[in-house]
Amino acid sequence: MAERAMGGKGSCARIVSLLLFVLILAGCAGGPGAGGYRGGNIAGNWVSIQRGDTLGQIAKQAGIPLLRLQRFNPGVDARRLAIGQRILVPTQRERAPGSGPYRYQVRPGDTYSSIAKRFGSTAQRLQTANPEFSANALDVGQLVKVPLGGSTSTTASTTQSSSSKPATRSRTLPDPGALPGSAQTWHWPLKQYEIARAYGTDARGTLQPMLLSTSADTQALAVADGTVRFADSMRQLGRVVIIHHRDNMQSVYALCERLLVEDGDEVKQGTPVCDVGYRHDTGRYDLLFDIRHGGKPVDPKQVLR
Repeated sequence: MAERAMGGKGSCARIVSLLLFVLILAGCAGGPGAGGYRGGNIAGNWVSIQRGDTLGQIAKQAGIPLLRLQRFNPGVDARRLAIGQRILVPTQRERAPGSGPYRYQVRPGDTYSSIAKRFGSTAQRLQTANPEFSANALDVGQLVKVPLGGSTSTTASTTQSSSSKPATRSRTLPDPGALPGSAQTWHWPLKQYEIARAYGTDARGTLQPMLLSTSADTQALAVADGTVRFADSMRQLGRVVIIHHRDNMQSVYALCERLLVEDGDEVKQGTPVCDVGYRHDTGRYDLLFDIRHGGKPVDPKQVLR
């Protein structure tokens, strides 16, 4: 099979890649215990991470965008979810715009100080943003505005701007550890493909997943036997399929046009999982593909044969 490197171009491709790592792939930190792991409505509650949980699955069950779930849990590293770790699941009434202010629903025991501490703001800023509410008489279920940032953020910004040298980012690739023997006979997800962008870091040190280009009317195939743990749409990524394999391995197929599998499906190696989608920004049919071992990224070339 001939492969031709076609260096990835365009800010959209970089944004999509970054979003994939921050919003999706990093959440794949477990084994086959995920899926149907909780009953009832979890929106608005604290939940404890169980084996196999991902933020994507929790957001889906709560019926909220994954990005909102992540923004309501600042400091939580989706790549390193720990069993028993508590995650706050926002309700559909709550909002988390990137620039703020957040719209937060008061929970039992909340004070302006505790809310501000959670989101990196200050109690004084909360009181100023909510003059109609008394800080000493917050009601459970009440919606308050949470301005983001504060003195700490301002200081950090000032320090950075006054520095004569820009911060450098490490270009060291993550170490996924020793790969299991079961990940030695995986097939490529496409029968005919070109490597439009190889796995690795860009000029800024940001890790980029592999991007494969192919012809029209092509289906992505499961690279190994496994269980579908996510099959749905995600913002900026089109339709996405995540498959869990033996020995805590995962494979991810993004930018799909049409899904051919559903959550919980057992798939064999070579099973079609989605139709590859056409991207107007590149003028190609592209598949964003990634492999994980225990939630840590793996260079697909180490596994695929």
